[in-house]
Amino acid sequence: MNLAMAYESQPRPDIQDGGEPQRGELEIADFNLWYGMKQALFDVNMSIPTGLVTAIIGPSGCGKSTLLRSLNRMNDLIDNLRITGNITLDGEDIYGPKVDVIALRKRMGMVFQKPNPFPMSIFDNVIYPLRVDGINNKAVLEEAAVNALTGAALWDEAKDRLNENALSLSGGQQQRLCIARAISADPEVLLMDEPCSALDPIATSRIEELIDELKGRYTIVIVTHNMQQAARVSQYTAFFHLGEMVELGQTEAMFTNPKDERTQGYITGRYG
Repeated sequence: MNLAMAYESQPRPDIQDGGEPQRGELEIADFNLWYGMKQALFDVNMSIPTGLVTAIIGPSGCGKSTLLRSLNRMNDLIDNLRITGNITLDGEDIYGPKVDVIALRKRMGMVFQKPNPFPMSIFDNVIYPLRVDGINNKAVLEEAAVNALTGAALWDEAKDRLNENALSLSGGQQQRLCIARAISADPEVLLMDEPCSALDPIATSRIEELIDELKGRYTIVIVTHNMQQAARVSQYTAFFHLGEMVELGQTEAMFTNPKDERTQGYITGRYG
């Protein structure tokens, strides 16, 4: 079965309406992180709403990306890292001694600041996580590719180019391909670290539309320096300053009536 036939033989996933919410309940409690002697996060406590988009904003160096990378333990790769406190996913401590870190990262898809497709075909990029898991059934891989490309709003543009090198895609298409790759293994959580900072306004708008389409199916956490973007795509926003989570609340309330003077100062441009 070719991919076009696979797509035509099944209903299009109900992306716009969100479908059934995924698991992906994230809780952060008294979380501290040090790089050697330097403390980067201070007593972070926050609940990340399941199936919605939570934006993390704040000045450069405030700990936004550090926290995001703590959620799937990418910071483990850094020497002299030390943490205290807890982060739980669906009630399980992700830093527990019995946690399989590779399995954890499969439950949390990651999209980086700069599109990073692999130098291989579009199709092979999308199904790469499944190949790593040892899945070689052609029908399964094709179905996963169709579903992921459809979910990332790239199917119509890529269905006739699946054997082309992914590097031939435009920057915005490459980022959507990376999103397709991130969701192909059906994660619970989608982590996005400044996913639009390297894109032009048109590509940025398309990624923001895609984030809106994906909410409900995934718990999404997005780090962004762009406050207007946070206001457009998220339902909840957390403001960080000097490694501390200053405020977390519904996005509209955060931007119209912040509770903390530091939040007010940042969103009005007095500093940051």
